[in-house]
Amino acid sequence: MKKLASALAAVALLTLTACGSGSPSGSASSSAATGTSTSTTLEKTSIEVGVIPIVDVAPIYLGVQEGLFKKEGLDVTLTLAQGGAAIVPAVTSGQMDFGFSNVTSLIVGRQKGLPLKMVAAGPQTTGDEKKDFAAVVTSSDSGISDIKSLEGKKVGVNTLANISDSTVSEAVKEAGGDPTKIQFVEMPFPDMPANLASGNVDAIAAVEPFVTLAKNDGAVSIFSNYAYPVKDLTIATYFTSDDYVKQNPNTVAAFTRAMKASQTFAEENPEKAREVLSTYTKIDPAVAAKLTMPKFPQEVNKESIQKIAEIAQSRGLIPELPDMTALLPAE
Repeated sequence: MKKLASALAAVALLTLTACGSGSPSGSASSSAATGTSTSTTLEKTSIEVGVIPIVDVAPIYLGVQEGLFKKEGLDVTLTLAQGGAAIVPAVTSGQMDFGFSNVTSLIVGRQKGLPLKMVAAGPQTTGDEKKDFAAVVTSSDSGISDIKSLEGKKVGVNTLANISDSTVSEAVKEAGGDPTKIQFVEMPFPDMPANLASGNVDAIAAVEPFVTLAKNDGAVSIFSNYAYPVKDLTIATYFTSDDYVKQNPNTVAAFTRAMKASQTFAEENPEKAREVLSTYTKIDPAVAAKLTMPKFPQEVNKESIQKIAEIAQSRGLIPELPDMTALLPAE
């Protein structure tokens, strides 16, 4: 934790990225582990990955549980973080090998000069505005009946100047409203249902399981800001640093293969994806059975990330687009 805190202090601009705490990576190995599915020698076999305790990362937990990483010769340590500003500096400083973050944070970080490289897909929207794992939720008597009526309201988001307020703003703009009149209020996801119920905010841009928890208290969904306005949005990805890719190309390739296999396994075994949530979150099994899971594709939707980058630029989060080829996964 002390090491991670120092990394965070050294990278202060990342207060708008998404993650938490971690410990140093396992030692490097020059030989591939027994049982690997590739004959190529891995530069490192013990790796540490920074993740967040949300439904989005169920595939990587399943992949470890089902031996999909071991098949590639990788011994994986998953380090949980609560969100915010620790995984990115931990990865760029070499304290972690890979990390998980939403795409807006990675776009902003890359534009600010951080050597971030996406290497594997994370969660993707279901594409259904009425049934997605993320939603803008309001009380039944709020008077908010559609996207445009969010104009002039207080909307809770987990991080300001990031993916949630960007997608909500763009949706309101496309609906003919003025997104500059929305007052976004920063609060952790777990605090959102209570803040909505108490009237501290008029709506919340929440993710599961907090969407389901709010609905259980009588709240109603207006739309999914991940399903609209960006089509087939890749919300988050797994990433590393440019230097790590150069120094450990075979390990990166093995990690990418294992993540693709893990994403496929989670997509094809939704009940196991729900069951694994109890191993790293505090989600009640009864809630887990009801919540909406994201899609878990093998590939990053590059077009959707390009659109998110353009939205970030239009909102003033970045002065210009970063080198998207350098940021996005290699072909």
